[in-house]
Amino acid sequence: MSASLTEAQRRFVNANRVGRLATAETGGMPHVIPVCYALGDDTLYITIDEKPKRHDVPLKRIRNVLENPHAAFEVDRYDEDWTRLGWVMLRGPAEVLHDGPEHDAAQALLKTRYRQYETMKLAALPVIALRIARATSWGDLSIN
Repeated sequence: MSASLTEAQRRFVNANRVGRLATAETGGMPHVIPVCYALGDDTLYITIDEKPKRHDVPLKRIRNVLENPHAAFEVDRYDEDWTRLGWVMLRGPAEVLHDGPEHDAAQALLKTRYRQYETMKLAALPVIALRIARATSWGDLSIN
């Protein structure tokens, strides 16, 4: 296990489009959801977007990060040829960014990665920043 990603892990994460974010309540109840993301140097960014959501209560992933900052993110490849299976898991403390230079840079990075975000008004929406403390992987991380 390593605190920083290898080049193979970084390429694999960047080549995929959807991963799964795992957070947990203070009591440990897990919550896993698919997310779009962008990878910075040592931080993974996930924005809250404009898709329909309740606005009277913060999203579960935000509440969990505020209660318990331990989080994990996983991206994988499944293939019927099991020699092609592979995954990367990133773990570390997460925090919620509401504004500021890092928030704005993360939103710009996400808009570059996903064209769907280009027309959304993300500036006022929070970003989850997962500070990568551990990166682990298994299997075939080749890109093709």
